[in-house]
Amino acid sequence: MSLILVAVEIAEKALIAQVRRLAKSVSNPAVPIGIGDDCAVVRVSGARLKENDTLLTTDFSLEGIHFRRDWHSPESVGYRCLARGLSDIAAMGGKPVAAFLSLALPRDVPQVWVKRFARSLISLAASNGVTLAGGDTAESPDGILADIVVLGTVPKGKAVLRSGARIGDLVYVSGELGGSAAVVRLMQKEMRRKPGEKPNPRDYRRHFFPEPRLELGRLLREKSLAAAMIDTSDGLSTDLAHLCEESGVGAEIHAELVPRARVGRPKREVDLQLALHGGEDYELLFTAPRTKHMPSRIAGVPITRIGRITRSKKILLVNQGEVTKLEALGWEHFRAQ
Repeated sequence: MSLILVAVEIAEKALIAQVRRLAKSVSNPAVPIGIGDDCAVVRVSGARLKENDTLLTTDFSLEGIHFRRDWHSPESVGYRCLARGLSDIAAMGGKPVAAFLSLALPRDVPQVWVKRFARSLISLAASNGVTLAGGDTAESPDGILADIVVLGTVPKGKAVLRSGARIGDLVYVSGELGGSAAVVRLMQKEMRRKPGEKPNPRDYRRHFFPEPRLELGRLLREKSLAAAMIDTSDGLSTDLAHLCEESGVGAEIHAELVPRARVGRPKREVDLQLALHGGEDYELLFTAPRTKHMPSRIAGVPITRIGRITRSKKILLVNQGEVTKLEALGWEHFRAQ
């Protein structure tokens, strides 16, 4: 598939050439043929093909669901679009290789918006050794729809799965939680109080430009530290439920241990509910046997123990001595939020 970007206000051939030039600025021997042919040619592992498994993930970014044009710059939308897929690769302990972008654009999207979107996405790709190798487009009757496909590799049989948690394992999370959801709540308040105003993205990078934990995921795999792993794209409560379901176990989480983000001016710690249920932090949630020594920081990222894996298939929250069921109240499509 060749990447073709179209919209009524965009000079189609010029834009194709522009995006192709941007993508070709990244040299990658694993992608000898990228944009411009019917298919990309991806040499996932070269002569060492038998030594690696291929990872493949896809993620939607939908206007009105994952971003708003009046809140998010084209740079933020492009960055976040790819970051979602890179975070999935990180959660498997893998290395990303190539990306494929499909865009559906309304007629009124100007060329400069798409250029800024593409430049940001390609810049993030380049910084992680990823080539934008192709995609597809269509006209959208209502809103921008972007689908990113990311191809990656991991040593054969070494991918860190959601199903590896065992009874007695400790539960860890990287970074801080609730920051992205707190920014959304802040923007909603600002729009009601001062229509037209919005927070400065530079002050809230964890929402507008989240950092995929690729190096951390790779090190957790290489050092055999993580038994099971998932990224916190949907929120701690929901993603922990996914991990426990796949592993056939339960968990006990201690509220006072959950690392809460600090946002705003002045910076204030987010409330517990946002840390438990807010999504789009793209941190790594993982389990490890008690016998493993877990550093407090890996690849410069703080690591916090927040609980343990239990025999019961229930997920419990211990908060100031009170034990309650931790409901999966993070993001879920088709459920009233």
